[in-house]
Amino acid sequence: MDRSASLPSSPSSPSLPTPGSAEPAQPAESSALSRAERFVWLTARVLEQRRFAYHFLGGGAEAVETALAAYLGPDGGYGHALEPDLRGPVSQPLHAVHALRVLDEIGRCGGQRVERLCRYLTSVSTPDGALPICRPSPHGYQAAPWIPSVDDPRGDLLTTGPVVGLLHRNDVWHAWLFRATDFCWAAVAALGEAGAAARPYEIAAAVAFLDGAPDRARAEAAAERLGRRVREEKLVVPPAAPERAGSRPQPPEQDPGPGESLQVLDIVRTPGSPARRWFTDAEVERSLDVLEAAQQEDGGWPPHRRAWTPGATLEGRSVATIEALLTLRAHGRRI
Repeated sequence: MDRSASLPSSPSSPSLPTPGSAEPAQPAESSALSRAERFVWLTARVLEQRRFAYHFLGGGAEAVETALAAYLGPDGGYGHALEPDLRGPVSQPLHAVHALRVLDEIGRCGGQRVERLCRYLTSVSTPDGALPICRPSPHGYQAAPWIPSVDDPRGDLLTTGPVVGLLHRNDVWHAWLFRATDFCWAAVAALGEAGAAARPYEIAAAVAFLDGAPDRARAEAAAERLGRRVREEKLVVPPAAPERAGSRPQPPEQDPGPGESLQVLDIVRTPGSPARRWFTDAEVERSLDVLEAAQQEDGGWPPHRRAWTPGATLEGRSVATIEALLTLRAHGRRI
């Protein structure tokens, strides 16, 4: 698949080299990027430090891949709290989502490592060929309150959608993908039906699947149906226009668990997203204003979900900070 269709190139800027280039950037002292850099070096895990260096300081992909390998389990899956809201060393599908996103962004989503990961995905799939959110752990490792822990978990679009979308997006073919892809098509079709039960983060998972689905005509049609429902039922609410001309929208109060509404940029991370047409230019611009305003005094962005343990919150902030910078840059904002 042509990756350039969904990953537009970043605007040129003398302080932002191409990822992986040899020359490190020298960000302006007062910029959002320089403040975020201080936050990352002060608080982030090695993985997020390497990701930051790759995207904004000319670091190499090899260093990111090496840092990610520390989370790799003997079963081919990923664990060790790669996804900060899921603690413990055990491999879990949510960690696989996180790992594939990292490999995708550095152009390393393929080869033996992904082949082993697909074998792991096969081993943990539910009878319908999908992935559960979380598999039961024999040692009771802790997870965020919104992550379900049941003895017989069902397949879920929240994990299956992003994994299948990312694998297709990188032209990975494995036997596991056939039934998992069928599961995603059915789940997205059901989600597009008016009045059907819909969790906010399920919308984001559907968009992640549609972004990489190989049948582009079918994906565009499904995105149009889903977008119509999102707008009609206000499943994603854009920020309101400022009351005074020239003032900027402010970030919402922090309470991001999986039960509340998503923000526009949670699903429209790049202009090439299939969900971009769901929103007007003005709504996207106001959303970018909100995202810029959410950077905190220490240079980091708040985590995507509400705090439940200090370690996960701090790790989640570094992840959120890199994602915020990438989203702003992808939409043409100077960072």
